[in-house]
Amino acid sequence: MPVIYLETLIDAPVQTCFDYARNVDAHVKSTEQTKEKVIDGVTEGLMQAGDTVTWEATHFGVKQRLTAKITGMNEPDWFIDEMTKGPFKSFVHTHRFEDLNGVTLMIDQFAYKAPLGILGNIVNVLFLKNYMKNLLEKRAMELKKMAEATV
Repeated sequence: MPVIYLETLIDAPVQTCFDYARNVDAHVKSTEQTKEKVIDGVTEGLMQAGDTVTWEATHFGVKQRLTAKITGMNEPDWFIDEMTKGPFKSFVHTHRFEDLNGVTLMIDQFAYKAPLGILGNIVNVLFLKNYMKNLLEKRAMELKKMAEATV
């Protein structure tokens, strides 16, 4: 199972970073490049444990839908969202937040399985992993900008 691991330092309190990372409105803003929008579930504000949301976005020129559920949360230290329906065979995205003397270390761990068996594995090696890493990095940088602007 491929895993993407990112660390982002944010000059903002842990609670602020935690809240931006689970804020539906901030998610939409941080993924503007894919024209992401909410079509079902929690449509605004902060997501809580047990909440689901269905996103619609354009990836590789194709409009796609993905439903994710917050399957665990320990505020403000971590939360986990998992795909329940969508283009991947599966994914688990763990979001962690650590206080480093007033600066937050935001850690994203995105573990996923590509669909389509061996063909999916080939697509993953050729471009999917890099595409997902780039998407997660852009989102982290946008969340960083938002959180730091509030301090």
